[in-house]
Amino acid sequence: MRYDDLKRKSSEDFRRLTGILPATFEKMVKILRISYQKKHARGGRKPKLDIEHSLLMSLEYLREYRTYFHIAHSYGTSESAAYKTICWIEDTLIKEGTFSLPGKKDLTNHNPDDVLLIDATESPIERPKKSRKNIIQARKSVIQ
Repeated sequence: MRYDDLKRKSSEDFRRLTGILPATFEKMVKILRISYQKKHARGGRKPKLDIEHSLLMSLEYLREYRTYFHIAHSYGTSESAAYKTICWIEDTLIKEGTFSLPGKKDLTNHNPDDVLLIDATESPIERPKKSRKNIIQARKSVIQ
């Protein structure tokens, strides 16, 4: 899904696909643009993806938890470039402070009226079961 197609969708569809509202997306883009301009003030190579597509790639990774290989293939970059981009976006948004969660000390000294909800659902990983048939046994005469 490209950002050009996504921005034409309704606010509800945008939220269903990315996990955030379009207004939040725009705030994130503004923060990333400022950080990118500071980082590349003296010049540098232009990125293959613009800020919107990079942020969309990061949100897709966080929402769907696809591998970097699959995301990189979807956006036409290398796996390492996808990893670096996603890490940069996460670090930049956390350092800015608007999109970071409170720390452990803040949670212990909280107001009883404040509520913080975290979705921590787990899904099991499908792995083949180990059985005696699948394990290759060495002969006793070989092992001495």
